[in-house]
Amino acid sequence: MSQATPPPFLPPPPPPSSSSTAPRTGRLRKSGFAAVVLGGALVVGGAAGLGGAAAWTAIDDDAATGGHQSGGSSVTVADTGDRPAADGSVESVAAAVLPSVVKLDVTAGSAESGSGEGGSGSGVVLNRDGLILTNDHVVSLAGAVDPEDTTITASFNDGTRAKATVVGTDPLTDTALVRVSDVDGLTPITVGKSANLDVGEQVVAIGSPFGLDSTVTSGIVSALDRPVGVGQDEAGNTTAYPAIQTDAAINPGNSGGALVDMDGNLVGINASIRTAGSVDGSASGSIGLGFAIPVDEIVPIVDELEAGKPATHARLGIEVTDASAQSGAAVAEGAAVRNVSADSAADDAGLADGDVITAIDDHQITGADALVATVRAYRPGDTVTVTYQRGDEERSTELELGSDATTS
Repeated sequence: MSQATPPPFLPPPPPPSSSSTAPRTGRLRKSGFAAVVLGGALVVGGAAGLGGAAAWTAIDDDAATGGHQSGGSSVTVADTGDRPAADGSVESVAAAVLPSVVKLDVTAGSAESGSGEGGSGSGVVLNRDGLILTNDHVVSLAGAVDPEDTTITASFNDGTRAKATVVGTDPLTDTALVRVSDVDGLTPITVGKSANLDVGEQVVAIGSPFGLDSTVTSGIVSALDRPVGVGQDEAGNTTAYPAIQTDAAINPGNSGGALVDMDGNLVGINASIRTAGSVDGSASGSIGLGFAIPVDEIVPIVDELEAGKPATHARLGIEVTDASAQSGAAVAEGAAVRNVSADSAADDAGLADGDVITAIDDHQITGADALVATVRAYRPGDTVTVTYQRGDEERSTELELGSDATTS
């Protein structure tokens, strides 16, 4: 993958043969730097009701007029509840949010000699100290080159440009933080709560599709908690999240940009799209199927990365595959367990090879990616009820989710 400029889209990754809820660190097998094109990799099975899982322990349910800042974090979360937006116009939202969204140009190696790579994406200003939130796949160049040879330039809405350095990345949630220095007058975005979103609610997407900075599009939340899997790391762990689906036009280059509600609160980070196909190797563009990572899922990861710590994730301690692909599975839909790690949360709760998980709390599990996405919406130490099928018998068990913090 050696080229002066990147392809305008990401080719769809091959669908994984299995997924793991025992994530470990490692680079994702991805390419390009725009919105991830899902193609046939999107899991579209019903997965309603995941929103309740995205209530992170670091975010309290404050009053609708208040906010919350987790200890040691520079990210303040505003909870506006379900109240009507103050203005409700796309124009007012754009005016408020545009100064908080940046274009990120990424180059690595030597573009002049033809041995380098480059691309662009988007980012969101989190604080006045220059902390910017984006996607891992925007800044990582898919791990194809030495990060030390990577140059990132942030371009702000007022024309200011500054070099950015990577603070930390988490491939499993496709999250990254970069920082700019010596830039005055930054406008941090207001971080909202994605758990407050409803299907049909209006939203606005802001980013740099195809390198066109400060682009504003609008639409609605067309679905919630859509399990989206976009790749695997070298250990076979899947990047999947319970996505916010929107029909606001999202295209390559929107990755890392803001999805905001009509109060201008950040509710998601635009990360992937689905296209109808390609023409001459190029993505066909937006067809009203864009996906954003819920901000509730991102805030705890941001806190860890900003503090210089490795990101942690909830862990069941099992390997799973789609029940529909498992010969002899007890039910047609669900996540079929094929390996249980010793002394893991699943092992302690009595789950065994051949069981088919069909629900986590009230969240329907239709396949492997749905299970991974659901578990990622919890934090280590959370207690959940797992419903599963063993032979002809439906069972349930309560367990405390483990952590990958000590997993190599």
